[in-house]
This record gives sequence, structure tokens and C-alpha cells, in this order.
Amino acid sequence: MPYVQSDGARLYYEDAGSGTPIVFVHEFSGDLWSWEKQLQHFSRRYRCIAFNARGYPPSEVPKPLASYSHRHAVDDIAAVMRALGVRKAHIIGCSMGSRSTLDFGLDYPRMARSLTMIGIGSGADPRDAAAFVKATEARARLYEEQGLAEVLKGLRVAANRVQLKRKNPRAFDDFCRRFMQHSAQGCANITRRVQGRRPSLFSMERALKALKVPSHVVVGDEDPAAVESGLFMQRVSPAVRLSVVAATGHLVNLEEPDLLHRITEDFYALVESGRWRPRAA
Repeated sequence: MPYVQSDGARLYYEDAGSGTPIVFVHEFSGDLWSWEKQLQHFSRRYRCIAFNARGYPPSEVPKPLASYSHRHAVDDIAAVMRALGVRKAHIIGCSMGSRSTLDFGLDYPRMARSLTMIGIGSGADPRDAAAFVKATEARARLYEEQGLAEVLKGLRVAANRVQLKRKNPRAFDDFCRRFMQHSAQGCANITRRVQGRRPSLFSMERALKALKVPSHVVVGDEDPAAVESGLFMQRVSPAVRLSVVAATGHLVNLEEPDLLHRITEDFYALVESGRWRPRAA
């Protein structure tokens, strides 16, 4: 199995196709296999690289809590690219992976051709930081004390995920099966150290205004937190374009893959032809 070493963790990756590279960064409840439809589609014309984040087998699940942070999540993208000889790539993420994608574009702008962020959320909300910290610790303890099966019960009825079950029961069953292959301890560590400690998206207005990398935020209209975040990003950053997908929840890449492929290819065509321009401020 192919691995890349990144600051104390071995990361499993898959590499398909040839051409301009695309790096896929998965969501918290998913893994690299969440991108299978995108890998099959884009690898016909692009080099597609997907990896499992630290804490997600077969990537390593480090024991020290210090091995987990939103900083590690961003640097791991760079480590994968460097190990595979990729100097610059389109970066596409979903949910937690979208936030890592955004931070990568801010911290490593010369390595990013573009940023595509599906279902990006708000992170720690400064409007009620104490409640956020309490809820984060409760989720981490749920993983540790009751395990993946108990967490999955909640995911099966989550308002921003039930659309996938309604549209494509087979894809939803596959999502649930793969979720049960994760590490409960890895998920607890990531909940505490990555999701629980990263700065709020709503505290990043200055950084977003300065963002230069062509950026595309894609959200489902039945994913309220992502809609709020997407509207905020589009309002404050001239580099961000926003697409809202009707009758769709959190997982646009699984719910509406054909639509996602079309709008992403249109976005890439603008970027690669040199015709993308930031919005007039």
C-alpha cells in the first residue's frame, strides 16, 4: 500500500490518471473513498490524488494528541504533494476537508491553482464559544465511550445528510459501511484537536479579503450552516464564487456528482485558460 510520511504520521494515498493534478481532501465522516465518483470522472483528463487524513485507517492513527491540529491537516496536504512531486494543483475539499483546503490556499498559495470547497462550515463560532467547546467535548466522548455505531445512529437522521439516503440509498449504505471502518479514537482526537481548536471562519474576514487563489464554494441549500458560511465568504472575498445546489444537503459530491463535475470543470476551464478574474470589489 502506498504511503507518505508527514510529521509523525504515515498517510495512505491513491493516485490515478495523468495531467494537471487535483488533490482531494475528505470530510470528517468520510475518507478518500468518498471521492470515488470524482476520481473516476476527473482521472480521464487529470492526475487525481486522494489521501486519508491522519487518524483514518489505513493512514496512521497517532496516539499523542499533539499529533493532531488544523495546522497538521493543512501541512499534510503539502507533504503529500511534495512527496509525489506535485508543485501546484487544484485542491478540492468537502466539509472539514474544505476548511483545510481554504487554509492551504491561504498558507500555500503558490501550490494551489484553485480551491473548491464543498459544504464548508463555520468552525468554532465566536458568538457562543463556551457552548461550542462543551459540544465538541461531548462529541469526542461519544466516540470514545460509545463508539462508531452510536455516532452513526445520529448521522443516519441528520437533517443535512438524509437527502443522500432519499436520493441514492445505495450510496448512503456505502457511506455508513465505510464510516464503521474508521477509528473511534482517531475521530475523537480530530474532534478535539482539529475541529475544536481551529479559528472560526467568521473571524477570518481580513485573511479572506486578501485571498488571491481562485476559489469556488459549493453548498447544498438544505445545509444551513454551509449556506451561511458560503454567503459570508462570497461577501467578504473577491476571490470566491458561490454555487448553491437545490434540494441538496451536505454531501454535494455524493448527492449530485454529475452537477458537481460540470460546474467544477467550467471553473477549472476559466482558471486554466487564464480567464478567471476576481469579482470587482
